[in-house]
Amino acid sequence: MTDLTKPDVRPSDPCFSSGPCTKRPGWTPAALSDAFIGRSHRHKDGKAKILEVLDRTRAILGVPDDYRIGIIPASDTGAMEAALWSMMGARGADMLAWESFGTSWAGDVVGQLKLSDVRVLKAGYGELPDLGEVEFDRDVVFTWNGTTSGVCVPDGDWIADDRDGLTICDATSAAFAVDLPWRKLDVTTYSWQKVMGGEAAHGMMIVSPRAIKRLETYVPPWPMPKIFRLTKDGKFLEEPFTGVTINTPSMLCVEDAIDGLSWAEKIGGLTALQARNQANFAALDYWVASSNWIDFLAVEPSFRSTTSVTLKIVDPWLETAGAELQASIGNRLAAILEDEGVAYDLAAHRNAPPGLRIWAGATVEASDLEALGPWLDWAFACVKEEVRTDG
Repeated sequence: MTDLTKPDVRPSDPCFSSGPCTKRPGWTPAALSDAFIGRSHRHKDGKAKILEVLDRTRAILGVPDDYRIGIIPASDTGAMEAALWSMMGARGADMLAWESFGTSWAGDVVGQLKLSDVRVLKAGYGELPDLGEVEFDRDVVFTWNGTTSGVCVPDGDWIADDRDGLTICDATSAAFAVDLPWRKLDVTTYSWQKVMGGEAAHGMMIVSPRAIKRLETYVPPWPMPKIFRLTKDGKFLEEPFTGVTINTPSMLCVEDAIDGLSWAEKIGGLTALQARNQANFAALDYWVASSNWIDFLAVEPSFRSTTSVTLKIVDPWLETAGAELQASIGNRLAAILEDEGVAYDLAAHRNAPPGLRIWAGATVEASDLEALGPWLDWAFACVKEEVRTDG
């Protein structure tokens, strides 16, 4: 590689993965020293730890008192699948898909549950479907923030207050980063390893009274796997929403979730988390505006994700560099920066167009993103020089 001049300042934390995301500032394994390990999670002290996660979550997110919060197996995917398998089929459905996860939920509803009355409202990467086409007498399933596309719905104004159907929202890259309008959301799911930088494998499900009514008045026609069951004898299954999880949770992960929530409270709660996220996005936005080779995949500023920031290469030079490099450019840049120990896991999601994806959630420091920009410019210059020299 040509010895181009490297930037002087390195990010103090090179972890910019969009999941699992970097830990909160100052985290060390010592944060888990009070974990209730080697003991039953059914013990009163183990249950108290789980309830602490639920109570702190409610307080920070401002979840209404009549909504229930539960811990579900298998991360956000498990929480979303439990909602789909338990509640879908009572009426027609509008499935919104503009990135890989929304496409997956649509595929499951059509291909696995085999519902016949389904409309899939699609848009390409970097775009949103026409939200004005959504019909709220139907169930509506959507991702609030498309982690793999960097596209986020701008707000909840498009969601009807007087809807007859349920709204089922995958909010895994949005919870703790944006103001979620709870009264417009009937089922909301997310995972610990996103905005709060927690450990993986556990999902969260927040359900409204309307969702509970659906569960108690509708019986799906298909067999229900145990980990998806949210009712028992025709009644809402209270246990996962009162600290008695469906399967055994990792108490190390529970302790880590408590640590992240405690950190959030100490810095000022949801407002502080959002402020950190906005500062992080502003740092990336400034760099993108000052670099002529990169741009946001989401063209419209109002629906650009501020957490999972997804970027495309727009330098005309790339069009002349060959199809192989065009397809691998994000991986090439990510590999260069990983070799330097400057940034890890920056390549776009495997299902997304080639490019970069940079996590800017609240656990990232704005100063690290400010330091990252010049390194990205340097890496791109290195790739161009490599191709020029080899060619």
